[in-house]
Amino acid sequence: MNILSNIAAHKRLEVAERRVLYPVTHLVQSRLFNRATLSMTEYLQCEGASGIIAEFKKMSPSKGIIHAGARVEEITPGYIQAGASALSVLTDTKFFGGSNEDLLAARKINNCPILRKDFVVDPYQVIEAKSIGADAILLIAAILTPAETLELATLARTLGMETILEVHGESEMSHINDQINILGVNNRNLADFKVSLNISIGLSELIPDGILAISESGIHKPADIFLLRKYGYQGFLIGEKFMSTDNPASACGAFISELKAGEK
Repeated sequence: MNILSNIAAHKRLEVAERRVLYPVTHLVQSRLFNRATLSMTEYLQCEGASGIIAEFKKMSPSKGIIHAGARVEEITPGYIQAGASALSVLTDTKFFGGSNEDLLAARKINNCPILRKDFVVDPYQVIEAKSIGADAILLIAAILTPAETLELATLARTLGMETILEVHGESEMSHINDQINILGVNNRNLADFKVSLNISIGLSELIPDGILAISESGIHKPADIFLLRKYGYQGFLIGEKFMSTDNPASACGAFISELKAGEK
């Protein structure tokens, strides 16, 4: 069993436990459940937008601890002030050191679209995402069937959230449906963690018209964004590049300043 399959299997057990501890009837009573969501699609396409989705991530299975003691209250507003278009917050605890509390904290102090970055395998998690203030969810094609993807994305849309479908190979493009708002191409193979921007470049020709495309992972310098834009990408999810520094918000600011300078 590869790491992605291992994570998905653990997530199904975790969801079963959480459904007992925090039933859906409890989730829908959250003060955030009826909150009007913000459109990540719109924010990424705003005139002058950097297109960067800055990620708050404490650790990963491949890198271990990335930023010990990272505080969402300090880093995420700094990202937005630096010019990020949106936020991504890891909520998986076992493998990424995140929590629902991290997203709740980010929601409290940021007025921007926030992606709940997790391994969604059950409708319960979609409802849970809305209850903690997420504007968008991530669906990973590699751990879902096309039918499951449609079911989960439809529920997200019903709740007012957007869906990013994450793919890594041509075979996963069959998961695209009319409920998907954004197609995310992950340059990292979640089975072995190898990273290459050629994944985004290679799949760019298969992206349907009318769907916004973002590139995820392996983006280290503004030149990478300029390259990816040539292939139609309008959003860029960046986490480790910033989080591995002493001051992620400052690193994000320097990156965006260099990006803007290169656009002139």
